[in-house]
Amino acid sequence: MAEPDLARILLTAAERDRQAYDKLAADPDMHDSVAGFHAQQTVEKALKAVLARERLVFRRTHDIAELLDLIQDNGLSGPPYADCLDELNPYAVEMRYGLVEPGPLNRSGVAAWLQAVLCWARKQTGIQ
Repeated sequence: MAEPDLARILLTAAERDRQAYDKLAADPDMHDSVAGFHAQQTVEKALKAVLARERLVFRRTHDIAELLDLIQDNGLSGPPYADCLDELNPYAVEMRYGLVEPGPLNRSGVAAWLQAVLCWARKQTGIQ
C-alpha cells in the first residue's frame, strides 16, 4: 500500500475514534476507561498517519511515547501537547482490560488535545 493511502486510512480511523470519544465523553455515566481508549486510539493513529506519510517504518504498538520519539528522532515537528499525550497510554491496554483503575479523565482537556493533534496531523500529511 502506498504511504499516502496508508496515511489517509490511518487519519480517517483517527477521526472516527475522535468521534467515538466525543460521544462517549459526553455521557457522564460512561466509564473513563472506555472514553479514554478512543482518545488513545485517536492520538496513536494520527501519529502513525504522519509517520506513514513520511515513509517512516513503525512497529505495531500502542505506545504513544515510542511514536513521539520516532517523530522527534526523524526531525519532524511534533504535535501539540507532545509532553503529555503519553498519559493516554494506559487506556490502550491496562485500563481497557481492567488491569488498573484510571484516575478521573479530564474529558474536556483531552478533547482539546485530540482536536489539536488531528489538526497537526492533517497539516503534516496534507490530508484534509
